[in-house]
Amino acid sequence: MRAWIDGALLDDATGPAVSVVDHGFTVGDGVFEAVKVVDGRPFALGLHLARLARSAAGLGLGEVDVDHVRAGIEATLAGQDLPLGRIRITLTGGPAPLGSGRGDHPMTVVVVTAPMDPTAATTSIVTVPWPRNERGALAGLKTTSYAENVVALAEAQRLGASEAVFANLAGHLCEGTGTNVFYVVDGELRTPTLASGCLAGVTRALLLEWHGGREVDEPIAVAEAADEVLLVSTTRDVQPVVRWGERTLEVGPVTQAAAATWRAREPELLGQ
Repeated sequence: MRAWIDGALLDDATGPAVSVVDHGFTVGDGVFEAVKVVDGRPFALGLHLARLARSAAGLGLGEVDVDHVRAGIEATLAGQDLPLGRIRITLTGGPAPLGSGRGDHPMTVVVVTAPMDPTAATTSIVTVPWPRNERGALAGLKTTSYAENVVALAEAQRLGASEAVFANLAGHLCEGTGTNVFYVVDGELRTPTLASGCLAGVTRALLLEWHGGREVDEPIAVAEAADEVLLVSTTRDVQPVVRWGERTLEVGPVTQAAAATWRAREPELLGQ
């Protein structure tokens, strides 16, 4: 693991580095991106940096110095042998007075790069009872305010699953704690629209572009009864779901075709 903060490479990636009054630490005022690394090369880095900038603007953090972030990425990748890894980019509101109000310091910029274990071939999920607020101020932004996800994922793990799935306030399927959800009804691949409040996932967008699918908002019960279900994310790629709650699912032909498309097209964006 290598870590870089505000232009400096750290000798100890696990040691103290961020101010105790940093607004990201005190109130979760920050945004982040996770970028997969394959054979030392970031995957779809340009798309992730564009979303980072959108999240920062949506949170009111200001304009992102993309060249500065890229310098941190290059510094943390250097000297590491990473057949499979992950880059974590975090931007916060910087040091600020205790409380919700921001200070006048520039953003804190942190980049951490570390090895990553391969994701399991399949997964299981559960629906949790807490809805996403598709009309909230943070809807669709990739922020560091992840406590809700921590609680939901802990509940999923307690029930023997690896991911928790949320409905939104309308009762429609929204997303997982760190994934977008696709499902198959009558042979058609579907996923919620961005109006559902789900994150505009990079993997989600690429799968829709490369393989196709219909964006539709409908009750979560429709997805729970679907013929096939799959999760997509930066670290999971295209991962079939074999159990949703108490219901067992097969890895069907639509899921297999989507995964095959992903494997074939993924190399196009390595290093991009």
